[in-house]
Amino acid sequence: MKIKSILSVILALHVSAVLLAQNKKIQLEDIWSSNTFTPEWVRGINSMNDGLHYSSLNYGNHHVYITKHTYESGDSVSTILSSEDTGDLLFHSYSFSSDEQKLLLPTETESIYRHSSQSKYYIFDRASKTIQKLSEGKQRLAQFSPNGSQVAFVRQNNLFIKDLNTQSEVQITQDGELNKIINGATDWVYEEEFGFDQAYQWNPAGTKIAYYKFNEEMVAEFSMDVFQDLYPSQSRFKYPKAGEKNATVEILIYDLDSRTTQAAQIETEDEFYIPRIKWTQNENILSVQRMNRHQNNLDLILVDANNGSAKTIHRETDAAYIDINDNLTFLKDGKHFIWTSEKSGYNQIYLHNLKGRQLRKISKGSYDVTDFYGINEHINVLYYASSERSPMHRDVYSIQLNGKNKTILTTKEGTNSATFSTNFDYFINQHSSANTPYYFSLFNSKGNEIRKLKGNTQLNKTLLEYDLSKKEFFNFKTTDGVDLNGWLMKPNNFDPNTEHPLFMYVYGGPGSQQVSDAWGGSNYMWFQMLTQLGYVVACIDNRGTGAQGSKFKKSTYKQLGNLETKDQIEANKYLGNLPFINKDRIGIFGWSYGGYISSLCLLKGAENFKMAIAVAPVTNWRYYDSIYTERYMRTPQENASGYDENSPINHVEKLKGDYLLIHGSADDNVHYQNTMEMTNALIKANKQFDLFVYPNRNHGIYGGNTRLHLFTKMTRYIQDKL
Repeated sequence: MKIKSILSVILALHVSAVLLAQNKKIQLEDIWSSNTFTPEWVRGINSMNDGLHYSSLNYGNHHVYITKHTYESGDSVSTILSSEDTGDLLFHSYSFSSDEQKLLLPTETESIYRHSSQSKYYIFDRASKTIQKLSEGKQRLAQFSPNGSQVAFVRQNNLFIKDLNTQSEVQITQDGELNKIINGATDWVYEEEFGFDQAYQWNPAGTKIAYYKFNEEMVAEFSMDVFQDLYPSQSRFKYPKAGEKNATVEILIYDLDSRTTQAAQIETEDEFYIPRIKWTQNENILSVQRMNRHQNNLDLILVDANNGSAKTIHRETDAAYIDINDNLTFLKDGKHFIWTSEKSGYNQIYLHNLKGRQLRKISKGSYDVTDFYGINEHINVLYYASSERSPMHRDVYSIQLNGKNKTILTTKEGTNSATFSTNFDYFINQHSSANTPYYFSLFNSKGNEIRKLKGNTQLNKTLLEYDLSKKEFFNFKTTDGVDLNGWLMKPNNFDPNTEHPLFMYVYGGPGSQQVSDAWGGSNYMWFQMLTQLGYVVACIDNRGTGAQGSKFKKSTYKQLGNLETKDQIEANKYLGNLPFINKDRIGIFGWSYGGYISSLCLLKGAENFKMAIAVAPVTNWRYYDSIYTERYMRTPQENASGYDENSPINHVEKLKGDYLLIHGSADDNVHYQNTMEMTNALIKANKQFDLFVYPNRNHGIYGGNTRLHLFTKMTRYIQDKL
């Protein structure tokens, strides 16, 4: 009897310990100042030329290593480079020459804007085990020539070429000047809205370089105070706002042999953008994508690099706007190219010849192709990802160039994305789902999983220790008859007969998506923490969001904020009528575009929302940049009512609930001006609100303890006001 009693006590203690371990509460420090919920990643992977091996960046023993692995086994074959070989230079990335015998290593990197940076570059020669500095000072966008004998780079807005054999340096352009002329790199608005900063390209033979030249002289300058020393300094840069003057753009082609420069003859009388350039398989033919300022006409132009003459071979038009991507692929036969388009109502893949004639629609269906990975031209098979299963899922597919034999290559439900080897024999798949962190595994091109790379085993064990709920998906129909997708997180073991406060999260911008079966990272853990505090958390993808076809996405054209706010208010009412929601205690939070929508919801939906938090919000589209804003709104001169009717600044008199405005004073993207103008409007209307400013922080509001401080403030505000 005594033995049984002792065993019973031990068993009871064990069960209690297990239950206790599964009931841990999340602390903000767990999310924002420790690695408690930090997932494993597969980083710095580059497929090598043979397609059988890949290189990866690794850290250990106070050194950085680049190692070579086989795809099949993952075994390390050799160490390509160790920081011990470089005098312990702290490089954080690398790029190979085409023969993989040299590496470019950026060090002491400084960020400029979202994509851009400058570094001290070094060149490591694997054969001689020697390292040399690329040039004096810091450079931008260094890249090997196709044969690896030269490196092009940008410094102080001029384009240079370094000959690695002679060590000579040629300065291609002479007129680069801050806030005036940029050669080989982009201006602020191209970098932010067209998503690239390297504005030059080598031709396939390495004999010519095509590059952008921006003239910003007529663009208005924006300034931000930086509070560091006894007297604040100012950061000044050119920022074209909606309806204002843009930089003028030229495409120039430099011939390395003759040292002459030829202009591409693509100008028109109207204002235009050049969102992409790309060399064809012909070393003398450059493709240029030219877009009108309204961004609803896109021309594909072929330019003869020898004389600059140009010919338009294909035109896309849209009643609203055209999104830019990197899917254009010129086939090695020199006669065809692959192009993606939304002209059918969904983004699909097409085959054209070099005269521009459409030969075939390769993919077909009422779904969007969301990523195009490329084509294996040896077997004429293309690889892509799509939302065919549902808008909330992503799967990887293969399909023949003739449109036949479409095959799904990933089987796990959730979100899949692929990184293919150079020969398309293998791909590394990143999978996650709403409640499961990232799982990295190797597949062959037939869709067979070969091995696991990283499965976040430790993070999954850690998550089991906490009192977590499950993210659930739902769908509802609005009074306008529109089906909207959403997700919901409830407190664990909640009583469905007890009313809970509801906290809604929104982004809602054009083409975005928050309601997807994918791991949500730090935000997901914060929402879990809020459920532990007794809140129900929800998110709804309103009209204008992505992966549901162009009609749904472009329904908000020329009236940003209108339908999005209506849909979020409808979601508020739908959720508020659920038996476990207290409809008088509903709040909403958003960042950037989400801050814009959360502000509108609190104002236009003053009877529905008790509180709102808006971080770095746009408060008037007149203050935002030309490319993004005009894509969806046209100019203020053309569409004044569209700008004004849905500007939060013009609805402040409706404020009833609690409102917290947060902004970084050095936000180069959504300027602090938005919050200052909103503040003035609220004061003028004699409306009380709360404001918090993060000095010298940009749009991301991070660094040191900043995120912990920010989310502590927001959490306390939710607890106080909701």
